[in-house]
Amino acid sequence: MDSNVTLILTLSLVLVLSPYLSNFFRLPTAPIEIIVGSVLGALGFISAGTAHDGNNYFDLMAEVGFLYLMFLAGLEVNLKSIGKNPKEYTVQAISFLAILGGSAFFIGQLILDLNPIITAALPLISIGLLATLSKEYGKDTPWIKVALLVGVIGEVLSITVLTILEVALALGFSQELFYKILLLVAFLGVVLGLYYLLRLIFWWYPEFKGTIMPHTDAKDQDLRFAMGIFFIMIVIMKLLYLELAFGAFIAGLFISTFFHHKKELEHKMSSFGFGFLVPIFFIHVGASFDYDFFIPAIGTAVKILVLMIMIRVISGFSLRNIIGKRNAILVALSLSMPLTLLIATATIGHHHGILDEHHYYALILASLLEVIVAMVAIKWIAKPSS
Repeated sequence: MDSNVTLILTLSLVLVLSPYLSNFFRLPTAPIEIIVGSVLGALGFISAGTAHDGNNYFDLMAEVGFLYLMFLAGLEVNLKSIGKNPKEYTVQAISFLAILGGSAFFIGQLILDLNPIITAALPLISIGLLATLSKEYGKDTPWIKVALLVGVIGEVLSITVLTILEVALALGFSQELFYKILLLVAFLGVVLGLYYLLRLIFWWYPEFKGTIMPHTDAKDQDLRFAMGIFFIMIVIMKLLYLELAFGAFIAGLFISTFFHHKKELEHKMSSFGFGFLVPIFFIHVGASFDYDFFIPAIGTAVKILVLMIMIRVISGFSLRNIIGKRNAILVALSLSMPLTLLIATATIGHHHGILDEHHYYALILASLLEVIVAMVAIKWIAKPSS
């Protein structure tokens, strides 16, 4: 049978059956799809990184799925509502990140003397998977709201660090590195400037929002506009040689901040993403793991996993005064799944020869195990309030 036909049939079956498997095993769908993807990859039904076969459709769809997940993560955040949070929340969020970074450096570098790339990966934060938790538990849940606040700041810092790390490894500490950092800072400045400019425009001309996204819309103009912004931001990031995920996240942030009057838009885009593109990304993540390195890397992966969750729980104690110990632990666990950023960091380190095969696959395996462990732990701890 043609490999494309096998791929389409296999992915279709996983998409249809994963919710039933999720209910049967009482696990979230994300870890189920990762596990199923790894099993199917080991059995040879699907394979990640098939460009050598002249068939890279699976990789391309997974990449789009990841970017769309970051877009949905941005949709979950409303900058205006975050700005209305008590000042204490912002201070505690910054404290969480400061303790997280300090703990990672102190334990990872000074005590355990880990590979510098692994130390840099320990405090990374990505809120892509937080979007799936927000969908399940509701974004108005107290610990979800705080996790989003911490996650937004942490995501920006993490992607900034990752971008600088990649350029530093590729170019060394040169003038070009300084130029790249300057470009990133300039981009963030332009985004911030546009935010305040659009706030002013929409304040003076509120009807302009309705022109762009009409309240009654028979032509799905809102969806077309949102998808247009999504792809335009990705193109801009591609032209600037910056992290594509950052652009997708900012696109979602733009839509949620200025067009929150279109409540049904978020539902439309979320249903499409979690029903199609995002599961393909999770299946691809599972299929990308090479089982030949499973046994040698499992010990190191578990150490990385324990260390990453431990420093987040330690940092979470800075939040206990505002949301309580139980919710603080839930925030720590929800921010313990920087799946894509960990994979990106491992890829950068391996590509530049700083990570050997053992530590490369240990990071990959740790990123997969984190999702499963954190999702299961969150489901167990949050169960009484569900």
